[in-house]
Amino acid sequence: MATTTVGGGPEAPKIVWNENQHRFETEDKKAYIEYVLRDDGKVMDIVHTFVPSSKRGLGLASHLCVSAFNHAKSHSMSVIPTCSYVSDTFLPRNPSWNSILYVEDLKSNI
Repeated sequence: MATTTVGGGPEAPKIVWNENQHRFETEDKKAYIEYVLRDDGKVMDIVHTFVPSSKRGLGLASHLCVSAFNHAKSHSMSVIPTCSYVSDTFLPRNPSWNSILYVEDLKSNI
């Protein structure tokens, strides 16, 4: 299990990569983002983000996304934002991550 601290401030939560369960999570495991690997591990499909009501409003979902996207980028992976939080909230607020989004090759479907 690898540990990643997101952000530079002392208030930044520690996010842990739980490789066996295919998720990034807070140290207490209560908030997490789940993914499925596709295309022989070249594509990370982010399928679910969960933050318990007691921890909402702290930016944890965004920190979880940044950890997942940083991991994908550092491993030369593309991301499919299946999770509605990722596609509808995180990406519009953080368009710089659009560069690693998975784009289906349309030529192979013709």
